[in-house]
Amino acid sequence: MTLQQLLTTLQETSLAEAIAEGSYLFPWIESVHILAVVTLVGAVSVLDLRLIGVNAHVKSLRRLMRQVLPIAWSAFAVAVPSGLLMFASKAVKYSENWPFRIKLLLLLAAGLNTLVFHRFVLRGGEPWDEGSTPRSAKIAGYTSISLWIGIVVFGRWIGFVVD
Repeated sequence: MTLQQLLTTLQETSLAEAIAEGSYLFPWIESVHILAVVTLVGAVSVLDLRLIGVNAHVKSLRRLMRQVLPIAWSAFAVAVPSGLLMFASKAVKYSENWPFRIKLLLLLAAGLNTLVFHRFVLRGGEPWDEGSTPRSAKIAGYTSISLWIGIVVFGRWIGFVVD
């Protein structure tokens, strides 16, 4: 089975057709998705701003992470399935949509940035947990903010290219 056939099969499921053809499902799912993305980007931005040196409080980075990361992961856990439901409604068209493709690439890059930060940069973070962050942490923060801005911009752009 080719990718195109798989996408067509996905798009022809009863749930995907109900989302695409109904008057209410897609807007409700989209609203949930947007609220989840806003929550996710807001939570991540708090951490990124701390990394780049914008200290709106005196909390240590690790304490801030313990408070904010559960919110970010919960929002991510809502954003992914709601995004997948919207994708299923027009899977073939979305797969050909260049803003959608760029959004996916930016999401992948954001995930890699997070992985590198947690695996390598944060590993030696105890000395700078309370104070100024090193250059590598600042780079991770600026990269993350830039990627999430791109994700939001291209995510918004998707609807203007599909249909």
